[in-house]
Amino acid sequence: MRMILVAALAIVPLLAKDSEPEKRLGEAANVFSEVMSTPDKGIPQDLLADARCIVIVPSLKTAAFLFGAKFGKGYLSCRNGSEGGWSAPGTVRIEGGSVGFQIGGSETDLIMLVMNQGGADKLLSSKFTLGAEGSVAAGPVGRTATAQTDAQMHAEILSWSRSQGLFAGLALEGATLRQDLDDNATLYGSRIENREIVTTRVRPPQAAERLMDLLNKYSSREHTSTATGSRQ
Repeated sequence: MRMILVAALAIVPLLAKDSEPEKRLGEAANVFSEVMSTPDKGIPQDLLADARCIVIVPSLKTAAFLFGAKFGKGYLSCRNGSEGGWSAPGTVRIEGGSVGFQIGGSETDLIMLVMNQGGADKLLSSKFTLGAEGSVAAGPVGRTATAQTDAQMHAEILSWSRSQGLFAGLALEGATLRQDLDDNATLYGSRIENREIVTTRVRPPQAAERLMDLLNKYSSREHTSTATGSRQ
């Protein structure tokens, strides 16, 4: 009887389910992979190569009865110094904002690129409001960013959304982005702040490995040159 109990206890860790933040990391990786695998209809890879940070929010929810109010959880990652790689992911939540009255609630995948250090500093604060504290514009779609508007060229943050298979730029004026210390605690074992995750090279959790690999793959200068060159 004792041997059976010991064997059962040994199996318990193997049956443990991933936490919600870990599952969401997998969803974020899926969203990013699917968007970047269709370069003619995705994020221009030269913009990704130049970006300081990226934010991915899978399944951003829009509530019709709140006139387009949004809520979702996701991740940020920023460049870690001159080596050009990406930091371990910090967790974020986005809420509020409006893009007009919505007919029926919906879920949308959201990706944002932060294009300069000023935008990165705001992103790594405890919270900030898009549009009011950081300029944001709907991002261009395609292999390259040659067709950017003036607003896109001067925005600190560019944003895109994917809903029901359609990928396009998305304006997010008025939405608030804040770090989620509870989810960071689930992933890292303590309520570590996003700025510390990004600046001290915290080791990424195992659940983030695929997302990190995809970020490094699609933002590499070699991959960007190959992708843009294939169009010629």
